[in-house]
Amino acid sequence: MPTNTTTMNTTPTTQPLASKRQSMVGVVVSDKMDKTRVVLVTRFEQHPKYKKYVKHHKRYKVHDQKNEFHIGDRVRIEACAPVSKHKAFVAVEKIGVQDVEQYLKTRGLN
Repeated sequence: MPTNTTTMNTTPTTQPLASKRQSMVGVVVSDKMDKTRVVLVTRFEQHPKYKKYVKHHKRYKVHDQKNEFHIGDRVRIEACAPVSKHKAFVAVEKIGVQDVEQYLKTRGLN
């Protein structure tokens, strides 16, 4: 009988595995709801014909279990199973702080 010569690596990895879930970075623009934050995500997309980069904005309702993120916080959000009708993202970590009034004014959203 041939013996199985493959060995399994059982040593623990020192670095955390990267999440395969969709993640984005945005700014919290509303924290009026309990355990829900509204996060504005801005992304640049190149126009297929004219090759000019165009800004696209989208607001996501994000689950925040501990109510720890507030207006102006720059956060990373990650996709998850739907929590409610409108929430399919969860706030993962705070990256920094952004002046929301200035942020919205410079993007023409205020």
